[in-house]
Amino acid sequence: MKLYLMAAVMLAAPLPALADLDTLREQGFARIAIGNEPPYTAVGSDGKVSGAGPDVAREVFKRLGVADVEASILEYGAMIPSLQAGRVDAVTAGLFMKPERCAAVAYSQPILCDAEALLVPKGNPKNFQFYADIAKDETARLGAPGGGTEEKLALDAGVPRDRLIVVPDPQSGLKMLQDGRIDAYSLPVLSLNELLAKSGDAGLEIFAPVKDAPVYCDGAAFNKKDTALRDAFDVELAKMKESGDFAKIVEPYGFSAEAALSTDRDTLCAAPQ
Repeated sequence: MKLYLMAAVMLAAPLPALADLDTLREQGFARIAIGNEPPYTAVGSDGKVSGAGPDVAREVFKRLGVADVEASILEYGAMIPSLQAGRVDAVTAGLFMKPERCAAVAYSQPILCDAEALLVPKGNPKNFQFYADIAKDETARLGAPGGGTEEKLALDAGVPRDRLIVVPDPQSGLKMLQDGRIDAYSLPVLSLNELLAKSGDAGLEIFAPVKDAPVYCDGAAFNKKDTALRDAFDVELAKMKESGDFAKIVEPYGFSAEAALSTDRDTLCAAPQ
């Protein structure tokens, strides 16, 4: 993968024509905009680009007959203007779908998703899948950060305040679960994946996504005039999801393939943020 740093002054450059799939195949690469925000995107000291977003884009474009991708590191505020100006062919950078963004770009189906998750004992013995499941179990205690999204979602689902234990930090939540002081600990998927990986505790597992909680996802973003390219991208992305190849790319980075499969572009673009 080639890497180019795109300076802000380039925003004043003449506008190149939008590329269709045949053009991308002929030139041998697609231009993608990325950030430098692991695990979504990452740039090593040697300039090598990795991260879940570029890795998925590289594989999809390869399957479309486009041999490589060229990555430009941009600030998030410059990504959509650069896409609209035709200076990049796609944005693959953790640019989460919001209604206003969906009005400005043509998103693919979901790729990288963060969602609420539950850290539970191995086998999920109480079969918690919803915050409402915890509310219904009169003996269940849930740990969550005080004042955070998880606390609000649990309270809204009916978990009583006296069974919602405020946890000051992830390590404390892990310890409380290990000691049996709580029955589940809730944080976003990425946070719990990292916590569990560092703990090395084989007696715990993660359930995600929590089924009565919102899912937040990005997709590859394309110029509104490039819907044919977006649609071709979606076809190959769907094949990867069905075969399990998609999960093999995103899950080592801590993302939940199941979360991406649990929702779709129309739902995410319509959801209030």
